Amino acid sequence: MLTTHTLDVPGAVLAYDIHQPERPSEHPPLFVFGSPMGASGFEQLVTQLDDRVVLTYDPRMAERSRLKDGGEVTVEIHGDDLHRVVEAAGFGPVDAFGSSGGAQAALPWVIAHPGDVRTLVAHEPPLTLLLPDAQILQTVSADIVDTYRQRGFGPAMAKFLQLVMHTGELTQEYLDRPEPDPAQFGLPIEDDGSRDDPLLAHNMAMPPYLPDAQALNASGVRIVLAIGAEGVGGMPRRGGEALAELLAIEPVIFPGDHGGFATNEWSPGNDPAAFAATLKDVLDG
Repeated sequence: MLTTHTLDVPGAVLAYDIHQPERPSEHPPLFVFGSPMGASGFEQLVTQLDDRVVLTYDPRMAERSRLKDGGEVTVEIHGDDLHRVVEAAGFGPVDAFGSSGGAQAALPWVIAHPGDVRTLVAHEPPLTLLLPDAQILQTVSADIVDTYRQRGFGPAMAKFLQLVMHTGELTQEYLDRPEPDPAQFGLPIEDDGSRDDPLLAHNMAMPPYLPDAQALNASGVRIVLAIGAEGVGGMPRRGGEALAELLAIEPVIFPGDHGGFATNEWSPGNDPAAFAATLKDVLDG
């Protein structure tokens, strides 16, 4: 059974869902989230997790949630929202699976509210400040944000896709590349004037986040770093590997790529059932 709720929080109105299993479950509730990806991006995964209560939500600037006038978006504020949703749902402590920006937002959450979480599975957090090419990554990210502000979605998203498709460290040669053609990615060339894209207007414009290893280890939360089998050399997987090294733990390899929990036209080889099975094994371990 699915129920949908809204929650008024400072700077935003959040939408969240509670998925109840058909039979009572002995498993702790599981909070599944991304950022900027909202609940709809995890539908294929959630259907494979029908043996437990699953909580999903839309980040404050995405899908059914909305920013209020003057509402801000930072990694820490995303983390505060995770706490607010768990508290409003009446759950806790929960298990948590955060992917990409969601994994990043979960880090300040477990530091500030360690009682909320039993196990956090952090899947490929894009922690650029931990990488040796951090300065170039920040330059590239700032250029993507500026491109979006000046020229709109298509040119900026083409640059973003070029970034996430790159493998290995970024060098000066990357900065010297010609600008990608949006049409090559099936993206619009014309600027429609909108400037509210959750990724390009908000998450990429956030100040970069530097994890506090001592605080994370002191939280008492079991933290598992998950990396995609198909993402070798990609920036998100490198971020996950760097955080695992910082925390002195071994990352766990999950099936598929950065979005291994869903199959789509970009990643037809992903297997949500296999991804869910690995997630259950990790949580039950």
